[in-house]
Amino acid sequence: MALARGSGDNKDVIERQSWPQILTDSRQIADALPDLLVEAKQVANTLVVGWHGRRRAGPGESFWQYRPFTAGEPMKRIDWRRSARDDHLYVREREWEAAHTVWLWADLSASMAFRSRLAPVTKRDRALVLLLGLAELLAKTGERVGLPGVRRPTSDRQSAERIAASLTHVSEPASLPDNHEIRRFSDVVVFADLLDPIEKITGWIRQVAATGARGHLVMVLDPIEETFPFSGRTEFRDPESGERLTAGRAEEWRKAYTDRLEAQRETIRDLARRAGWTFVLHHTDRPASEPLLLLHSRLSGNLEAAGLGGHAP
Repeated sequence: MALARGSGDNKDVIERQSWPQILTDSRQIADALPDLLVEAKQVANTLVVGWHGRRRAGPGESFWQYRPFTAGEPMKRIDWRRSARDDHLYVREREWEAAHTVWLWADLSASMAFRSRLAPVTKRDRALVLLLGLAELLAKTGERVGLPGVRRPTSDRQSAERIAASLTHVSEPASLPDNHEIRRFSDVVVFADLLDPIEKITGWIRQVAATGARGHLVMVLDPIEETFPFSGRTEFRDPESGERLTAGRAEEWRKAYTDRLEAQRETIRDLARRAGWTFVLHHTDRPASEPLLLLHSRLSGNLEAAGLGGHAP
């Protein structure tokens, strides 16, 4: 998305230290993530009360727990190695994986490094706080959390810390995650500005929906991207390509820009609705807890009870 650095009062900037630049120096990312992780934990701690996990025994591949053998069960279910430790018989239960694997993704591409005078943080930093905050919440309730193509889903109380560490090894930031590991009964949560070509987003949504996974899209925008308050001579720079475009009277572009942004947003919202997914619009001048509350309702299965209808304005 091309946003501006203009003349006069238009002092909105794309931060020079964009994510691709940060990734080239592990020491810089090591400095950046701890503060975001602390913020994420603070947000998570305000929301964790009432968050219920969904772990239980059932078909799956991962070990969950040992439990005492019950008379009448097939003898083949007994774990003889564990039972040999004492005078009791035990059954090795696997963890039910049908509805509690949650894949998380944050768009860390160059466009997410944008921050205007109307917001306290970049889109990238807010997306990371949301991702790490959700990972912390899910970890507290025993959910399996992973990063597609980066980290396999695991149930770990230190998931947020381990995910933060994994992010330092991402070789090339992508706006949308790889879908090859995503399977039926899993949840996929994406924090991104979703300003890629609509054909790319549409194709990704359809591919993931075809797997049977449930999607949750959080569109992270700077407030200035909605209002387009530019006027007079203004230079716009595309953070992805570096291309520049100068408007003699930027105010004359406002309606065309806002109409196109609204069409993008409504197309994505409609695609999410048809797939039974969640769509949330979040602005970086708003508290990070707001989208996490909405995701909590959706992930915990209490959407209808909360009266949210699946889509935030």
